[in-house]
Amino acid sequence: MSGDKRARLKQWLESGRTRLEPLTFPQRELWEASPVPAADVANHICCLIEFRGVLTARECEAALQRVVDRQEVLRLSFLPGRDRPVQMIRESSQPNFQFRELAPAQRGTDAIEELAREIFVQPFDLVQGPLYRAQVLRRAADEHVMVLAIHHAIADGWTLGVFVQDLCAAYLHGAAGAPGGLAPVPLSYTAWGAAERAFWQAAELDRRAAFWKSHLAGTRRIWNGHSDAPVRPQRWVSAIPSELGRASRELARRTGATLFSTLLAAFQLALSKWTGADDIVVGTPVANRAKQAVHETMGYCSGIVPLRGHIDRERPFHDALRSVHRTTVDCFANAMPFAELARALGDAPAPGRNPIFEVRFALQNHPIPDVNVPGFSARLEMRSTGTARFDLGCEITEKGDALEVVWLFRPNLFSQQDIEELDRIFGAVLAGVCRSPENRAAALVN
Repeated sequence: MSGDKRARLKQWLESGRTRLEPLTFPQRELWEASPVPAADVANHICCLIEFRGVLTARECEAALQRVVDRQEVLRLSFLPGRDRPVQMIRESSQPNFQFRELAPAQRGTDAIEELAREIFVQPFDLVQGPLYRAQVLRRAADEHVMVLAIHHAIADGWTLGVFVQDLCAAYLHGAAGAPGGLAPVPLSYTAWGAAERAFWQAAELDRRAAFWKSHLAGTRRIWNGHSDAPVRPQRWVSAIPSELGRASRELARRTGATLFSTLLAAFQLALSKWTGADDIVVGTPVANRAKQAVHETMGYCSGIVPLRGHIDRERPFHDALRSVHRTTVDCFANAMPFAELARALGDAPAPGRNPIFEVRFALQNHPIPDVNVPGFSARLEMRSTGTARFDLGCEITEKGDALEVVWLFRPNLFSQQDIEELDRIFGAVLAGVCRSPENRAAALVN
């Protein structure tokens, strides 16, 4: 750290305008159990927020200021430490915001996506902060797009929904001429982190680590031999049509499983067909927001749970589904901080190699709000969730009866044609298991 920055930090601390807090367990995963450096742009979470309504730069900045005042992670950066960094939380901060009038040639969807990519890949200064940037692009007097990039160390998927809700509430608060700011959050992010540290004592970590050492014993990598540093993933979007979405939910109901377990079992079978592996480990996110008090809190709270599936091609699918569901319940019940899990298993990260698993599978069920009031609306569209730390990601979101399937993949490992083939296999397997769940797995992947 430069002498100027060191002096400024000393002044902040002595004045009480900045306080220091330990890393939370999820933040530790980025520094201790990730194959990419914490400052890498692969750790950026990115989204677009489409606004309908007449907005001004002054109103947008004032609304964002209210959100910054409410959510401490928007005033947070990191100070390097001897063992690990610590969080620095400023008492106040100006919003990192720009308002841009687009030229006619920039107003199309493709042009906006290109502008968004330029904003997304600009690195953050983890010490100086802030660790987010927001730009509002004006397409027309009543049509705007906010491009938001935010570092994974202060955000997860749930955070984006909270941000949209807070931003819209702050805008309407200002439009109504209401005095003051937004109400404080019931539980701050650092208070949540302190409660987590109080819970995860050595005895609890050891108990859960024993489960994982048994459950993951003998696992092998799906892909071996590559040591490329992770590159920014490509994104390709597919869909499961409404009819098949309804059939998947009905199959889950008949077998006493969940939609997540049903989709996971079909995905594991499809991945086995695609790779030839019969022992499949995927990682799935868990929100870690069971307490109502943290539902309004922005921050990186989510964890990662490894899920192992053994593919028995002679077993009827409905039996396999029940087994997948039981295993999933057990794994979620024994979830523990991923950095501590990787340490317990002795599985350290390396360039191009995430600990424990290479594939992420998620059914996104965190709140994604659409705000609609007379004269004003907002809609959130995800673009990236920091998945470049893994080789392959399959993220599914419910869209009414249908399901949107977002594939995120490393182009130095897979082509889009490879992913399209995996998507075809996944769709065919899901259709087959819904039609004839009593069939053996061997018959469903041929």
